[in-house]
Amino acid sequence: MKAVQRKMFYLFSPFLRIFHWIMVDAIIVMFVTGILIAKPPEINALEPAQSMLLVNIIRQIHFLAAFGFCASFVFRVYGFIINKGDRLFPRFWEGHFYSETVDVALHYMFLRKAHKSYLRNPLARMSYFGLYVLVLIEVLTGFAMYNMSEPNAIGGLMFGWVNTVLGGEMMTHIVHHFTAWAIVLFASGHLYMVTRAEFMEGESEVSSMFSGSKILAHDPLDAKELE
Repeated sequence: MKAVQRKMFYLFSPFLRIFHWIMVDAIIVMFVTGILIAKPPEINALEPAQSMLLVNIIRQIHFLAAFGFCASFVFRVYGFIINKGDRLFPRFWEGHFYSETVDVALHYMFLRKAHKSYLRNPLARMSYFGLYVLVLIEVLTGFAMYNMSEPNAIGGLMFGWVNTVLGGEMMTHIVHHFTAWAIVLFASGHLYMVTRAEFMEGESEVSSMFSGSKILAHDPLDAKELE
């Protein structure tokens, strides 16, 4: 047996980790309640009002999770300000980013035995940018529908244009619904990738979201970005 020395790199601030787990919980709650809102459950009760009451409670839970998720983004931004590890976006302007992304992609497609060592998986960084785009669409369409009952209120004035751009309330609902499914598909792929990286490649992808640190056996190419 050969001893392997590993190095620890502090990467993620508590603020990013708090945001991450709030986002996980909020997405689960919003997806489940969103499905129930789209197709409300039937209650075999003598009083029909009970069914409406249940749907209203589900809607309120959905709204609370949405507001909680949006508020938690403050943690994400603050972590980015105080800690170099909490990067918001990939460095698209750096040419090596693309070759590194291809390097990791070829490994995940089983066309390359291993990829180089990175603190931040460049392919994952690219996918997170896509997630932010999906989340932005969900926020805009969600608040557009939420404020339709009061179009002249502040919320209606801020988000009413979304319905106009998309061509009406029904299209806004459809975009919101299918974007939610896209986020769930991303989350499923993300769960597989980080679990694979944690247990098959020893990249501390899962544990770093608890401890904030990554423990790697090789010197990562992007370690200098933390200096």
